[in-house]
Amino acid sequence: MNDLAPLDSFAALLTPEGLALLDEVRGTDPAAELAVATRLRRDHPAGLVSAALAQARLRQRAVAKFGTADAERMFFTPNGVEQSTRTSVAAYRAGRFAALGVRSVADLCCGIGGDAIALARAGIRVLAVDRDQLTAAAARANAEALGLADLIEVREADVTEVDTSPYDAVFVDPARRGGRGRIFDPEAYSPPLSWAVDTALKAPHAALKIAPGVPHEAVPPQAEAEWISDGGDVKEAVLWFATEPGLVRATLLPGPHTLRGRGLPNPQVRSLGRYLYEPDGAVIRAHLVAEVAADLDGGLIDETIAYVTADEPRPTPYATAYEITDQFPFHVKKLKALLREREVGVLTVKKRGSAVDPEELRRKVLPKPHGRNAATVFLTRVAGAPAMLLGHPVRPGEPAT
Repeated sequence: MNDLAPLDSFAALLTPEGLALLDEVRGTDPAAELAVATRLRRDHPAGLVSAALAQARLRQRAVAKFGTADAERMFFTPNGVEQSTRTSVAAYRAGRFAALGVRSVADLCCGIGGDAIALARAGIRVLAVDRDQLTAAAARANAEALGLADLIEVREADVTEVDTSPYDAVFVDPARRGGRGRIFDPEAYSPPLSWAVDTALKAPHAALKIAPGVPHEAVPPQAEAEWISDGGDVKEAVLWFATEPGLVRATLLPGPHTLRGRGLPNPQVRSLGRYLYEPDGAVIRAHLVAEVAADLDGGLIDETIAYVTADEPRPTPYATAYEITDQFPFHVKKLKALLREREVGVLTVKKRGSAVDPEELRRKVLPKPHGRNAATVFLTRVAGAPAMLLGHPVRPGEPAT
């Protein structure tokens, strides 16, 4: 078993011996792998031991996306862990499909089945399709492992040859990585975005998962475009069809909190107020900073910088608020003196529109951190001029100082 092909190694993991071995190596510390492997090879084929330990590593990596309970039962490939949708995002999208009345979905380019699982848990019947044999095998094993095989049919096929007409909706997650890394041209996706759009337009409902950095001009007029972040990290963009064509929205998880575009003009630049708001990445990607500024009765600190300033603190899920205590031109010595005077021992450095390296600046101004206070410094531009802004986050319900 030392030289089994990947598919054969994977199949061996699904045997009673393989499943028992997976239970035995669960949670193995990477530093102890050699000793564990040496011990297990006395009673099990070496190839099976290696496959089990590799799967255990993948499961540990997958916990961040799938949670411990699911990750410890699921099966992964290296690409599957890297490219699969986070459970919170997949569950949100499945909820949107369910709210549209969708009862069946053709999940094209299903990967190891993350979205198919979320759809099935929402009560939706799924045809999950992937052309890679090992990936399809993992998706099939995951449906079985999570008790969803009755709702998920896994098919190994070229998605461009699949008849999606029997289904209420189509979901397409094109491959956006190649041999050289990330693919930025939507027409270089596999399959190309143009094919996915044509397929979506033929379905009663559809959603296409795309990279969050997609140019807005690449969004077809028939689509609603939604940018999604989870815990402040932008995860993806989704093109929805047969919903609200032309709408742009930003959705923040957990929540969800959804900000709808209102077609507002760019905010005016104004003088720095007492509060600075840092919009969530999904808001910025969706080009909805103007909507946030309007809701805060604020403006921009610079026409090219996505920081909103306002005179009053207002709660919003779409931006993090900071109370600004100091504004001064870029000056390392002055910043260092201020931090020493205020006994700052923990410094968060944020930058937008600055070429300064945050870690290098932190080393210069806090060479030996020992203060009892924390602060945040923004390296940015105010009305076109380089500036440092010093302040601290405003906690919900916290009175201004």
